[in-house]
Amino acid sequence: MRIARALAAVVTVLLVIGYVGPLSFPTPAFAETTKATSNVAVGPQYDTTHVYVAPGEFDTFVASLVATFGGTTSKKGVFTVTPTPSKTMSQLVLTPVGTISVFGFETPIPYPFGSERTGYLVTDMDSAIRTSHVTGADILVSPFKDPIGLDAIIQWPGGVNTQLYWHTVAPSYAALQSIPENRVYVSAYAVRAFTRSFLEFSRGEIISDDAHAPGVEIGRPTDTYRRIRLQSKFGKVTVLVTDGHLPYPYGREMTGYEVANLSDTLTKAKAVGVAVLVDPYQADQRNAAMVQFPGGYIAEIHSLVSR
Repeated sequence: MRIARALAAVVTVLLVIGYVGPLSFPTPAFAETTKATSNVAVGPQYDTTHVYVAPGEFDTFVASLVATFGGTTSKKGVFTVTPTPSKTMSQLVLTPVGTISVFGFETPIPYPFGSERTGYLVTDMDSAIRTSHVTGADILVSPFKDPIGLDAIIQWPGGVNTQLYWHTVAPSYAALQSIPENRVYVSAYAVRAFTRSFLEFSRGEIISDDAHAPGVEIGRPTDTYRRIRLQSKFGKVTVLVTDGHLPYPYGREMTGYEVANLSDTLTKAKAVGVAVLVDPYQADQRNAAMVQFPGGYIAEIHSLVSR
């Protein structure tokens, strides 16, 4: 009787949290589901990292991004970018290694704004919302009008928040020199659901799945962890599967930027007040470091090791 009860308890737990085991993608059924979803992506140059800074640090932060990575900016303005009353300074920074949307709220920030990490431009908002919901995402903020189009916020399994946006007049940005990676930290319990949901939505693919990636990448050099790299028309996503035992600042960075030469980039960055939080290290054919820009934004920066 006790064995039967124990077995029943195990089955109940598996049904509640889902079985966590090795992923094997793509399966035929999974591939068919992916083909059935709408492809709403536009291109990685339109995928923006959302950075919220204090108004007094806004201009310094924007200038430090341009000095570090190069590029241009849009005209700064004050807008309402939420469905409820609010005011924020807003500016777009178009660098060769990724696009950043900067917000400096002059009013309290309405919930859940500030918790979204990236904004994805979509070809059709209705289709994007339907597809994201069907593939397992929650709709935290239903579509609403902003000054130039529509916005919504969705949440992937694992608690990863993303903004979807659509413009009345389609934007036109130059192609990127290198595509940044959205760095997503999830638990072993959520990775299967997150990966399935995101791949179905984005119609993307798994580039690599390393169950024994070097722990130095998450600040634990004597350990290993699981790292999954995804790619789609939305860009790159690196999924870092951890137990949450992360030394600062790991888990605080949202984006990894690929530059031609890490040393040169860090020299430029330090000259404009960017702090190096993690000194350069080498792993997975990369030289990488973690930095913090004026205003508090933390990022990973890396360059590829010449072979």
